[in-house]
Amino acid sequence: MKVAVFYYSQSGQVLHVAEHICKGMKGSVVFREIVPQHPWPFPWSKEEFFDIFPETRLELPPFGNEPMDFSDIEDADVVMVAGQSWFLSPSLPLQSFFTDPQVMAYLNGRPVVFVNACRNMWLMTSRKVKDYLKEAGANMVGQIILQDRRQNLVSALTVIRWLMHGRKEASGLLPDAGISEKDITEASRFGEVIDHAWQQGSLDSLQDRLLAAGAINFKPSVLFLEKAGHRTFGLWAKFIRRKGGFGDKRRRLRTTLFYYYLLVGMFLLSPWAQLVFWLTYPLHPRKIYKY
Repeated sequence: MKVAVFYYSQSGQVLHVAEHICKGMKGSVVFREIVPQHPWPFPWSKEEFFDIFPETRLELPPFGNEPMDFSDIEDADVVMVAGQSWFLSPSLPLQSFFTDPQVMAYLNGRPVVFVNACRNMWLMTSRKVKDYLKEAGANMVGQIILQDRRQNLVSALTVIRWLMHGRKEASGLLPDAGISEKDITEASRFGEVIDHAWQQGSLDSLQDRLLAAGAINFKPSVLFLEKAGHRTFGLWAKFIRRKGGFGDKRRRLRTTLFYYYLLVGMFLLSPWAQLVFWLTYPLHPRKIYKY
């Protein structure tokens, strides 16, 4: 089996995840980095990070990616795309990747596995990536979601420390940020599952096999918050865009207001929302969490 792996990684975590998944495969693997034409910073400043919010949520990437060479991967049997979520949506480099005509032509007719290395909210990204692949004529045969397993508010604090200050390691009362090294190391089992399914010619049943191997850790209360947040984010994104596009200083007040809204929602409202969710859980139709 020959696998083409496309990845976008700022901190190195996504690449680390993809490399460990591929260790479980017996064939050849070719990595292709997704390189934005506008290099996004890491760590971020607060102003830079929240200025990309409207375009991310509304799927309006202000910049594309650098062209890619597909000449040595035209014969790939399986394609893996590894990335992350920004603001409950695919990151801007992923959005540019999936909508690039050259990439869409390459993906057409190919089996694709999507890997999301994220904090803990991945449902809306997953749904959007499915739409992108369907539009490209690709066959999405599997998803792997590696996420921070810590409590929601704890992971929120550690990811802010990491994104804004570049500090991944534990500090004070907070643990280290991101996906645990144990989860990353053990991700090689997913590569074994993919390899075995391909050898048997049964990629159509790959997702069921990945689920049995623990490829997705389903947290209904967190996904409930994500669905509600995604709708609200859409309203905020349109509100901010009315003051201008990416980089327009006229909208800075509105992005600042969104920043404070996010803090209040994350640390004050979300615990109560989760409590209400569990109290009413028997009333929720299960199909709304289908990914």
